[in-house]
Amino acid sequence: MEKVKTIAITQARVGSSRLPSKVLLPIGNQTLLDIHLKRLTMAQKVDQVVVATTNEDRSDEICIIAERCGTIWFKGSLDDVLDRFYQAAILHKPDWVVRVTSDCPLIDPELVDAVVELAIQHDYDYCSNVLVQDFPDGQDIEVFKMSTLEKAWNEAVKRHEREHVTPYIWSNCDFNGGELFTSADLPSPGNYNAIRMTVDEAADLEVMTWLVEALGIDKPWFEYTQYLIAHPERAINSNIIRNEGYLKSLKNEKDE
Repeated sequence: MEKVKTIAITQARVGSSRLPSKVLLPIGNQTLLDIHLKRLTMAQKVDQVVVATTNEDRSDEICIIAERCGTIWFKGSLDDVLDRFYQAAILHKPDWVVRVTSDCPLIDPELVDAVVELAIQHDYDYCSNVLVQDFPDGQDIEVFKMSTLEKAWNEAVKRHEREHVTPYIWSNCDFNGGELFTSADLPSPGNYNAIRMTVDEAADLEVMTWLVEALGIDKPWFEYTQYLIAHPERAINSNIIRNEGYLKSLKNEKDE
């Protein structure tokens, strides 16, 4: 089989209405972004990791961390995240693109590899583990062809489609009844939708700090999940809504 090029792009910005500068906040003696990139760069089926950031104040701090972790950075649009993502990708001429977000410090590199392998093996236009949301929040991985990203970039016009990169693809993939993109979902071994390993609010950061102090930063997603399940009293972030930012975009667009 001809060698294909796969890059992973992680979105990282300083501004955040709920937890400002969250990717720069410490978890133990490292920043959230350090931990995220150290784990992401362990994915065996990814040739290059790119940090897609913005031109906001303090974004240079994100670039410094990216370089420290051996990754490339790109600065682009604050609000048109789809454009930022596309411009970051096209520079590297990949065949396949992995999308993750940097507020997920414990992203599992082996899970990344599993989604990449499923996508490439079956030549899907789009593949993820979020079409059915049974994995923990914070283990969200999307993989798509560069041609799929380019089509979305060219054709997506709604505000929420530009702010969140893949909604145009979701709504037009055959998994969801669309006709433009072939797609598949990587099944989870169980329903762990209620488990949060992402950082959107202060309570999330407290839980992730406790988890890292207990287990370190090198465990697979399932071990972290089982530890969280075994300690329900520590789940002080369990009432936070999954994908709240995306849902807020949809509501704002509807209200306009």
